[in-house]
Amino acid sequence: MGTYVNPGNIAFQEAVNSRVYIDKSELILYTNSILNTTQKNICVSRPRRFGKSMATEMLVAYYSKGCDSAKLFSGKKAKKDMSFLTHLNHHNVIHLDIQQFLESERDLDIFIKEIEYSVIEELMEVFPECQGFDINSRLKTVLNKIFNQTNSGFIFIIDEWDCVFRLAKNQKDIQKEYLDFLRGLFKGQHYVDMAYMTGILPIKKYGDHSAINIFDEYSMISPKNLGKHFGFTEEEVQKQCVEHELDFAKVKEWYDGYQVGKFHIYNPKSVSDVLTWKEFQSYWTGTETYEALKIYIDMNFDGLKEAIIEMLSNGHCIIDPSTFQNDMTTFQIKDDVLTLLVHLGYLTYNKESQEVSIPNQEVAQEFMRVIKVGGWEGLVRAIENSEDLLKKTWMMDNTAVADGIAKIHQETASMLKYNNENSLTCVILMAYYSARIYYMNPIMELPSGKGFADVVYLPKRNADYPALIIELKWDKSAEGAIAQIKNKEYTDWIKDYSGDILLIGVNYNTKDKKHECTIEKWRKEL
Repeated sequence: MGTYVNPGNIAFQEAVNSRVYIDKSELILYTNSILNTTQKNICVSRPRRFGKSMATEMLVAYYSKGCDSAKLFSGKKAKKDMSFLTHLNHHNVIHLDIQQFLESERDLDIFIKEIEYSVIEELMEVFPECQGFDINSRLKTVLNKIFNQTNSGFIFIIDEWDCVFRLAKNQKDIQKEYLDFLRGLFKGQHYVDMAYMTGILPIKKYGDHSAINIFDEYSMISPKNLGKHFGFTEEEVQKQCVEHELDFAKVKEWYDGYQVGKFHIYNPKSVSDVLTWKEFQSYWTGTETYEALKIYIDMNFDGLKEAIIEMLSNGHCIIDPSTFQNDMTTFQIKDDVLTLLVHLGYLTYNKESQEVSIPNQEVAQEFMRVIKVGGWEGLVRAIENSEDLLKKTWMMDNTAVADGIAKIHQETASMLKYNNENSLTCVILMAYYSARIYYMNPIMELPSGKGFADVVYLPKRNADYPALIIELKWDKSAEGAIAQIKNKEYTDWIKDYSGDILLIGVNYNTKDKKHECTIEKWRKEL
């Protein structure tokens, strides 16, 4: 049993023995299916605390010749498959956690040599009969000679593969040297039975140096068929909540929301902690500190702040992730920033609708921490006043609601394009921020094919509050907005809802910068 070559199963044993353990061994069935095929190189990118390391520890325990893991896999799902015993502890494994070689920036110049030296030293112990190399040889040379003399291939399991690009964000020469090392290690090498890498960022586009394009990628943007293997599924969390006597609905509100393919997944770290400590709070520290998150959302790209405001109010934002260069420095448009936030776990991406949103209460708290430290004071005040404005809306106090919206519009003028329809929509979302407590996510732009800035709030199940239909106008009239709601029969488009509806017309006059509001009550019967 070595540290890097044919390591043991202690790490996986600790995971299995933990207070909260969810069986993800079905991943093994997929990795078995791609051994020694053209699909044998895979890279799984997920945010921190999403089970990447646990998966690598499980694969090491399963494949490594350096241990006997039969008892650890007793009762696990993968054991039912015919391929399970064929590969159990039958392979030479090289396991690397790249972050262990990069404790600080001073290691950037030597970490590749340290990796090669450490692995070769162990290979010489495991294969003493092999000749033609020494401790100063290149790793790919040693592996080729071992393969040629023994016909023994290797499974490579690499964790935190991309930490180089996070530590050396602007050092292109070090990035290129590392990519060249990986390309030499994997590309076209017959000794590779499988290469399994995990990290936070995908690997496709690091400038024009496509060194390791042999890997199939499984990311938060494109999870393919591995979505359920990273993160806890809803079914798994429900079962754990029953066992630990915890309110599943509250767990869902706090920690659900990450959509990967057809699955909704929960942050494993957060769920495990709340099941253990029975306290609902933010257990997720994220990939970066909240100061770094602030840098990203404060970037001066057109529409970025409006998108953040809309998502903070439970809204969604359409993006095109294809322009993202898979690093933390190359940003051209707001979509690049928002795509990075998906990979870091601050946003979730719906591939069908191509929309991003804030996944849950835990992550929303991280955003709130950011906007409170400066630069977003108008939004903070709007949120603080939103509960009062919502109550004034329920009371149908036209003047108070108009004054409240006007105040928010004025305070956020520096953040938004003031005389702009999108700006007025953002103002409404800020004004009704507290509606997230009583209402489901706002519905933007009713499907009439007409009208630009309609916003609809439907109350949560068993909540005794009226639905809200808000129509916004620009240099027209609030009464005209109400008339449009009626004439176009917006209320009929709200399916499966019966009860009181407040029709809210808001108009902004650009000449005198005045807001007006008209509210009427409507009753919808099924």
